[in-house]
Amino acid sequence: MNIAVIGIGNILLSDDGAGVHVLNRLKEEYQFPEGVELIDGGTKGLDLLPLIEHRDKVLFIDAANFRKEPGTIDTVEGDKIPAFLSNKLSVHQIGLPDLLFAANLMEVTPSEMSLVGIQPKSMETSAELSDVVKQKFDDLLKEVLDKLKSWGINAVPAKNTMQ
Repeated sequence: MNIAVIGIGNILLSDDGAGVHVLNRLKEEYQFPEGVELIDGGTKGLDLLPLIEHRDKVLFIDAANFRKEPGTIDTVEGDKIPAFLSNKLSVHQIGLPDLLFAANLMEVTPSEMSLVGIQPKSMETSAELSDVVKQKFDDLLKEVLDKLKSWGINAVPAKNTMQ
């Protein structure tokens, strides 16, 4: 098992940072089996290529334009991922489709990739998520955990978060 979970986005652009915020919550509150790496992809774009090479599976978490109501959560699989990033929400998404194209060109695309995303409401300069995305944050986290579970990955709540 060689799986990467990559949170994408800019935490200084409100909802654009949702993927990184979810990744941070995963790091703080859960333990994962060996072979699962949690990566803050931030706005790295093509710099993520070495981090997805030779992976069996990659799960991206990001704000995505599903053309739906803000707060809508959806999962996109495989080669359908770039289509949801072609209408760029922010500068970092210039790099993610390029990353997936380069991985395909170099024949290092993971055998399975998924994007769990949330439709943003605000991309304004702010370190805070919009109220809509804040309200849906736990649902987004659950969707990520459910996707990992479907891949046979059971996240265990970290001891320091148990009450």
